[in-house]
Amino acid sequence: MFAEGLLDQQFQQLQMLQDGSTPGFVAEVVTLFCEDSERILTELTKLMDQAVVDYSKVDAYVHQLKGSSSSVGAQNVKLACIQFRQFCEENNKEGCVRALNVVKHEYCHLRSKFETMLQLESRIQAYENKQQN
Repeated sequence: MFAEGLLDQQFQQLQMLQDGSTPGFVAEVVTLFCEDSERILTELTKLMDQAVVDYSKVDAYVHQLKGSSSSVGAQNVKLACIQFRQFCEENNKEGCVRALNVVKHEYCHLRSKFETMLQLESRIQAYENKQQN
């Protein structure tokens, strides 16, 4: 995921915070990120479907998603949010709609990779627990 540019060094920092006393830390952070992102993307879709777009609300949600993405190292989502915010500043509805689609695409791609990663980690943890017993 690093080679694809999906994740940056911030994700490695998260992984370093996980140890024997907090084995599910990364999984919990990733799950919270995904839940929050889904909620924000739903709100953004509703706002962009309005006849008159409240760009300040849109920008606030995009800013929140950008921050969350940055916190977990979701580099492509963060970069897409930066572009989205530029269209918000210009009150450019067409640009915002295109940017929202890019953000959704990048998020869905990352979520799919996260799901695979979490499944593998779960299997590894189950195997290690079985070996210890």
